[in-house]
Order: sequence, then C-alpha cells, then structure tokens
Amino acid sequence: MSDDHRPKLTLLSVRWPRRRYLLAFALTLAFAAGAALDRYVLFFGVPSNSVADFRLMAEAWNVIHRYYVDRGALQHSAMTAGAINGMTDALGDTGHSTYLSRKMLSRANDAVHGRLIGIGVEVQMKDRQVVIVAPLDDSPAQHAGVHPGDIILEVDHQSVADLPMNQIVTRMSGHPGTTVVLTLLNPKNGGKRDLTIPRAVINMQNVAWQRLPGTSLAHLRVGMFSEGAGGEVRKAILQIKRIHLRGIILDLRNDPGGALDEAVAVASQFLTNGNVLLEKNADGRIKPMPVLPGAVGPDIPLVVLINSGSASASEIVAGALRDAHRAQLVGETTFGTGTVLSQFPLADGSALLLAVEEWLTPEGRSFWHHGIVPDVPVALSHDTMLVIPSLEQGFTPESFRACSDKQLLKAVSLLETQSN
Repeated sequence: MSDDHRPKLTLLSVRWPRRRYLLAFALTLAFAAGAALDRYVLFFGVPSNSVADFRLMAEAWNVIHRYYVDRGALQHSAMTAGAINGMTDALGDTGHSTYLSRKMLSRANDAVHGRLIGIGVEVQMKDRQVVIVAPLDDSPAQHAGVHPGDIILEVDHQSVADLPMNQIVTRMSGHPGTTVVLTLLNPKNGGKRDLTIPRAVINMQNVAWQRLPGTSLAHLRVGMFSEGAGGEVRKAILQIKRIHLRGIILDLRNDPGGALDEAVAVASQFLTNGNVLLEKNADGRIKPMPVLPGAVGPDIPLVVLINSGSASASEIVAGALRDAHRAQLVGETTFGTGTVLSQFPLADGSALLLAVEEWLTPEGRSFWHHGIVPDVPVALSHDTMLVIPSLEQGFTPESFRACSDKQLLKAVSLLETQSN
C-alpha cells in the first residue's frame, strides 16, 4: 500500500481473520538434511501425494547449499522467502495472493489503520512489469508527479527488471527524510522520466469533501478505505445535507481499496436494501453481504467517479451503487481486483495472503481482471492532475469550470441536469 508493500496488499480489500490459523508449514526448505526433512514434513501432515515434491525441494536446497560458489549469498531466510514467493506466483493470481514478511505484514496492518511511512504509492506486478496503481492523496508520490499506470523501470538508477516484488519494494522503502529516485515509463506515449521522491510519515485521510465552486453540489472523496472510512462518509453526508446541497459526486478515483468492512459501510450509506456484494467460494457457493441498516443518504442524487486506479473496495462500492441503479459511474474502467484475501499467519511472524473467495456485484457480475466499465466513459490524459477537495478552496466558479478534470466536470453536468 505504500511503497513498502507487496502487490495486492497494494490493492487491499483484506478480510483480517477473526480466527487465527497457525500453519505448521514451517517451511521445510529451512532444513538441510533430506531424511530429517521427510520425517518432519510427514509429521505435520503434508498430503501423501506431495511428499515427492517436498523431497525434490529439499534436494534442490541441499545441492545449492553444498555446491553454489558464492557462499556469502547462501542466506537461508532469503531462500525460504524466495521459495514461498515462487509458490504464490505459481498460482497465477499475480499481484493479489502473496507472501508478506514480518516487516511487510506490520506495514500492511499500519496501512489498514491509516498509518504509513514511505512515498505513498500502490504498486502491482502486471505483465511482468511493476505498475503504479495509484498515488495516495497528498502523498510525496502524488506531489512529485507519479500517475496511475506509470511503470517503474529503475529504483535509484538500478533496473528492477525480473526482480521479485518484495525486493523492489525493499529498494523503495526507507526512513523518513531520505529520498528515492524512480525511473518511470509513461505507457501511453513511451516517455521516460526520473522523479526524486522524499520518504515521509504519511497521515492518510480517508474522506474529504468540499462544496464545488459555483454549484449546489458536494465533492465527496474517499481516498482509501482504512479503518473508520464508513463513519467518516456518514458524518460527511450529514454535513452536506445540513447545508441543503442538492447532489453528491462520490470520487473513488485512485482509491486502491482498504478494509472490506469499510467498503460495505460506505455503500450502505446510500442504500436501504439489497446486497453490497456477493462472495463466491472455491466450491461455487455464493454468500450475499447485505446492505447495513441506517443509511443517511439514500435519496440524494449521486454520481460516482472511477478510473484505472480504483481498485478492490472502490470497485465493490461502485458495483453496488450501479447495480442498485443508485448512481451512474463516470470515468474509466477500474483496475479489476475481485477476490477476498484471507490472512494465514506463518510460524515466524510472516503471513500468506490468499484469495479464498471471489467478489461479485449484487447482480452476479465478476470484475476480477476485467474491472468495472463506467456508464459514461470520460478519458483523461495520463498526466492530468485530478481535482480533489483540498485543491478546490482556491478555485473561483470560473476557474473551476475551466479546469482540466473533465471527469469531475462531466459528473457536475449530469447532476445539474438531474436537478433541473
């Protein structure tokens, strides 16, 4: 979620487990003796049809340990992490199911609670390239000019080609006050640029809103679905109603996700019945997640803004509001994160995040890998800076209408047409 995170923590709609699963995996690769390994693995119940595979891994471990010429490179913890990363990569759920070291897991938990240290970007491995999903609002990355879709070619002038994601984010991480240089590729025009970005403590703001200049409309932005986002949206809607504004533009652009429960809480502020999403498990069984009671904005006119940086929890909310015919979606197709991650702690304090269920919209539509297509497509150039509430206080009605954020202006036009 910041630059320190593994890929789809980066797109983080994670269900943090109410039950803890301590896997007795204790990765067998940490043992050097093949026979002892077999006994250990069998003792902990590895399926009989996997014994030969585990023996093969142990054999490879022993060969490397015995014959590899660079003895200083034989770091057991790094080899173990590499093996686990290889297993998750083999699932084909690139950028979502993943392995988190203890350090990464701690930072992921911090992000869910709104505490980050880094440059403030969501990254994901896509087609063997490291892609910026979204810079976080008011983060060093956003201020430096990082845009959704940018591809990271180098970190501190060293190529990241063919490096695993955990090594890339380690290179990007560091102490507040230090800097990192990212070499980025614009996929739309092939242009390359270097950005020097300071690392900082990032005080994440889930929710912000502002009355749009010269209108009776509110621009309500959810930058991330960290802890408390649902309550903040509820409070904002009540404030908007108190001053009798006639419509809300719910801005989910570049929102990489967050906690699943917060997505349900946010969508429920605009709905009175039905489901927010459906969850389909590996057996094909479908479980609905119903709308929570107590909506405070079920009738106020609503338009939702989305783009390629809208992922995970953002897609859940957008899909729920569209399927309920509650709002039109304006902008660009979303990222396409459509699975529920569950956390499985491992014995050394690290964890596996595994996709255990697929999200579907209330009408049963899958958006995994496909994204959600807007009802009203409006494209922006790659380098267009989005207008967010914190910037709007400096606009006059005339300068706002002349801004380059055509998605926001289209949403205003739609709502003004509805209210006339």
